[in-house]
Amino acid sequence: MCGIIGYTGKKNAVPIILDGLKRLEYRGYDSAGIAFFREKGIEVRKCTGKIKDLYSVMEADKPFSHTAIGHTRWATHGKPSEENAHPHRSDGIVLVHNGIIENYLPLKKKLIEEGYKFTSETDTEVICHLIEKYSKDFPLEDAVRRALSEVKGAYALAVMNEKEPGKIVGIKKDSPLVIGLGDGEFFLASDVPAFLSHSRDVIFLDEGEMVVMTEDGVMVTTLAGLPVKKEVISVSWSPSMAEKGGYRHFMLKEIYEQPRAIADTMRGRFYPESGEVNIDEFGMDTGDLKELEKIFIVACGTSWHAALIGKYMIEELARIPVEVDIASEFRYRNPILGQRNLLIAITQSGETADTLAAQREAKRLGAKVLSICNVVGSTASREAEAVFYTHSGPEIGVASTKAFTTQIIGLYLFAIGLARLKGSMDKDSTTGLLRDLLSLPGMIEKVLTADGEIAHIAKELFKADDFLYLGRGINYPIALEGALKLKEISYIHAEGYPAGEMKHGPIALVDEAVPSVFLAPKGRLYDKVLSNIEEVRSRGGRIIAVTNESSTEVRSRSDFCIFVPETNPFLMAVLLAVPLQLLAYHIGVLRGCDVDQPRNLAKSVTVE
Repeated sequence: MCGIIGYTGKKNAVPIILDGLKRLEYRGYDSAGIAFFREKGIEVRKCTGKIKDLYSVMEADKPFSHTAIGHTRWATHGKPSEENAHPHRSDGIVLVHNGIIENYLPLKKKLIEEGYKFTSETDTEVICHLIEKYSKDFPLEDAVRRALSEVKGAYALAVMNEKEPGKIVGIKKDSPLVIGLGDGEFFLASDVPAFLSHSRDVIFLDEGEMVVMTEDGVMVTTLAGLPVKKEVISVSWSPSMAEKGGYRHFMLKEIYEQPRAIADTMRGRFYPESGEVNIDEFGMDTGDLKELEKIFIVACGTSWHAALIGKYMIEELARIPVEVDIASEFRYRNPILGQRNLLIAITQSGETADTLAAQREAKRLGAKVLSICNVVGSTASREAEAVFYTHSGPEIGVASTKAFTTQIIGLYLFAIGLARLKGSMDKDSTTGLLRDLLSLPGMIEKVLTADGEIAHIAKELFKADDFLYLGRGINYPIALEGALKLKEISYIHAEGYPAGEMKHGPIALVDEAVPSVFLAPKGRLYDKVLSNIEEVRSRGGRIIAVTNESSTEVRSRSDFCIFVPETNPFLMAVLLAVPLQLLAYHIGVLRGCDVDQPRNLAKSVTVE
C-alpha cells in the first residue's frame, strides 16, 4: 500500500521519480504526486487517479531538478482527493508518508491552537507541520527527530526542506524503506522495483533508522543520531523480471512464471537420491527442530491458505501438531507458546504489518521464529531467527499467484526435512516425495496448455454473480484460495467450503445461476467428492470440476472439466491452484476489471 520514491543526483530527477511511481503501481493507490527543487524553491504537483494523469499534469513545463520525491497514496485518512494526495507541505517543508499516525488527533488539536492551518483530512499533515515547527531552529534531520519524538504510529517518510537544497531525509518505523546506491546518484523507496533499472545495490533500513541523502552520499543513523554501519545487499532480480514481457497483464505473466519460480525455490535444497532435504536452508538448529513439540503458522490472505496446506503436510508427514492463525487475530487471543514451539510466519513481501506483529509476539513469548518470505532484506527476514526465501522473483500483480505456490513448496520441503529429523519417515518414502517435486514444474507447464479451454469456460460463466468452490482434505484450502482469487480479480461474490459441509447450509444456495467449482482429484476422498457433486447436480447446479484425466466418473457428472496430471496429494494442491488462477484471471478480464490492481486492494498491507 502506498509507494515512496526519492532521488538525488546529477540526472533530471523528475522522469526518474515518475518512472519509479509507475513501477510502484502494483502496490495499489488512488492518487499520486511529486515534489522537486527548482531555482525558487520546492514545487509540488499532485492529482487523483493514475500515474498517467500525473504525467499529464507535468507536461506543461517539463521541469528539471536534481532532487525530488514522489508518492502513490492508498486512502486511509480522508477520501481520495487532490488535497489529501501526497506530497504534503508546511511552509518550506515537503514530505511523503506511508503508514498511520495513531495520535494525530490530539497533535492536530494542539497544532491548530498554535496557529497551524490544515488543508487536508490526512494524519500525515500533522507530521509536516511538526517538522516545520522545529525546522525554524534546527537542521532538517534534527527537526525530523524532534517531531517524531511526539508521534505514535507507523511511518516511512521522505522529507525535504526548501532551505536545504539537494537533501532528502528518510526514516522508517513499521513501514519499509530501502536505499539504492548508484554511480553519483542515490535513491530512496518503499520497494526495490522503484529504482531497479538504475541500481541493484541496496541498503534496507531497520526500525527507527534514519538516512540523510545528498548528492555526496548517504549517512544512516539511529533516531537518536548515532551512526549505523549498514550492509550493502546486491539484488539478483533483473529489471526485466518486473516487466510484463509481452503478456497482457502482470497477473498472467506471473501465473506462467510458476514453473520457473518453483524450480528456483527448490533448486539446491534437497537430494532426491538420498531422500533428504538440506535442512540448513531453513536456518534452524537441528537440535531445536528435533525437540519441537508444536508448530504455529501465521499469515494473511493468500499466505494463510498456504499455511493451512502446510498444516496438512507437517502433521501427516512429520507427525507434529500444528495450529494455523490469521495473523491479525493471533496476538489478540493470548496464545500459549514456549521454547519448544516454532512459529512460522509466511509473508510474500516480508512487510505485512499483522504478520510482523504476530512474529514479534511469538519471539516475546520465547518461541523460535521462522519466516517464509520472498524479499531478501525485508523486515520479516531480518527480525526472524531463521528465514527460508522463496525465489519467485518480484510479484507485481496485487493478487498473489507464484508467491503462493512457492510458499507451498517451502512448506513441503520443511515438512519432509522435519519428518526425516523426527524419524517419522524413512529414506524410501521421502525419496518418492522429492522425485515427485522434480516433476512438478513440467506438470504445471502441461496445466498451462489448458489456458485456452479455461478461457472458453470463463466465457460461459463470467456473468454469474455468485460462485461456490468446494474441496476436501488438503484441497479445502485450495477451494478457499480459488474463491479469494475470483473475489479479488472479478468482484464476484465467491465462497470456499469443505465439500462435506455443503449439506449443512451452503447447499441452500445451489441453483442453475450459482456455478460450483469442485476440486476432485483421484485420492482417498475421491468417492466422497463424487457424492458431493451428485448433491449439487441433483439440484440443477452447474458443475466445473478440476480433476485428473482418468476420472471418468467426474467427467460424466460435470458441465465443464479442467484436467491436471496425477501426483501425490500434497503437490496435487499446487496443480489444482493453477487452473483456478487462470479461471479468475479470464473472468476478471471479461468483466472489464483491472486484474493487476483490483479496487480497494494493496500488494503489501503495512498498516494494521
